[in-house]
Amino acid sequence: MTVSLPSFAQIQDAAARLAPHARVTPVLRSDALDALAGAELHFKCENLQRGGAFKFRGACNAVWALDEASAARGVATHSSGNHGTALALAAATRGIRAHVVVPEGAVRAKLEAIERAGAVLHRCAPTQAAREAATAQLVQATGAMLVHPYADTQVMAGQGTLALELLAQAPALDALVTPVGGGGLAAGVATAAHALRPELALFAAEPAGADDAARSLARGERVTDVVPQTVCDGLRALVGEPNLQALREHRVEIVTVSDEEAVEAMRLLWRELKQVVEVSSATALAAVLKAKDRFAGRRVGVVLTGGNVDLDALPW
Repeated sequence: MTVSLPSFAQIQDAAARLAPHARVTPVLRSDALDALAGAELHFKCENLQRGGAFKFRGACNAVWALDEASAARGVATHSSGNHGTALALAAATRGIRAHVVVPEGAVRAKLEAIERAGAVLHRCAPTQAAREAATAQLVQATGAMLVHPYADTQVMAGQGTLALELLAQAPALDALVTPVGGGGLAAGVATAAHALRPELALFAAEPAGADDAARSLARGERVTDVVPQTVCDGLRALVGEPNLQALREHRVEIVTVSDEEAVEAMRLLWRELKQVVEVSSATALAAVLKAKDRFAGRRVGVVLTGGNVDLDALPW
């Protein structure tokens, strides 16, 4: 299957599909965090999205973009948590079955959320290759439609609706920061943001222990030999090929952060913004605090991607 980057028109179509189902999440401010960053920060709180993460946007758009015959076959994916929950919730809005391949060792709270949302779980080894292989076998066995977590045009289009909302809520932004793992969010947001504001500076935050996107941009080709070593469980996926293309085309600058920096940013967001966010989400604030010279004096959109935290296994 050929995967292309979404057009701005496809992102607008996605916004129309999502309107009956997704939440318009709030943008929050904090004087204390502004002072720490030396910038004016606008936090887009996708931790308050349905399913607790931005992933619902892409999954729901992909589900509702299917024709009736395809939808009747159900949907399938692989996920360490949030995309699986999102796809299960999205499938429920259309009354169809969702299958989710989950790696051993995934965050328990996220697996429970996937099951509560109504998906059928299938286990596999904790590697990217095992996830892809198990999902391919599942699709062949069940006939379900594959909804890839990030290398899917309709998923990227759905994620891009976040930028439409944010730029309507905070139209004077100078810069925008998202975390990057597989790159579905970064690709969709970059496409939408630059269609509306070509001069907007775009950044992506990546864990230093899973820095394949940064290495890929530096090398000029996709790097696939990175073995992720990070507490940011939502950012362990290797960046997809179309997603990397979007990062290149939209000149997205990547800031890598250590796990310690991400955990400290997570604590700051809990303390100052009063928002429960995952450590993966906190990488966006960590990047702003680490690269202060890139953001000083700017109005910065900071995307908080999810809030599905295992409260029995906090990283501090």
